[in-house]
Amino acid sequence: MSETNQTPVLIQWFEYMDSDDPDRVLTMISKDFVMSVQFSKGDGQSAEFVGDRDGLVAYLAQREKSVLIHHIDAGAFVDGVELSLGRTTRGGEFEASFNATAQLDSEGKVRRLLIARTPELSFS
Repeated sequence: MSETNQTPVLIQWFEYMDSDDPDRVLTMISKDFVMSVQFSKGDGQSAEFVGDRDGLVAYLAQREKSVLIHHIDAGAFVDGVELSLGRTTRGGEFEASFNATAQLDSEGKVRRLLIARTPELSFS
């Protein structure tokens, strides 16, 4: 993962997601957590994963483990919100671009999470 000092929570989030134990992200969420992950596989095939903690658990259950690596290429922190632009790679090769937005609570836990990804375009 690329270093982006602006988004330490998202950096940690994706390090956990890229590991053999992605369920550790459950320790990073607030009690009122809500998420939406817009996931495109390309060619018009997409899915949305939504919900609270249970929705995140369901999302984690269907993911491949230790296959994709997330690279944050640009990031910013504005008024309690981390924003990032990045890409995922599989075996070192580009797979998809993503945007991630995480609203943090006063304890630094993820309260809201919006992720959109597509293999249809690259920012490199």
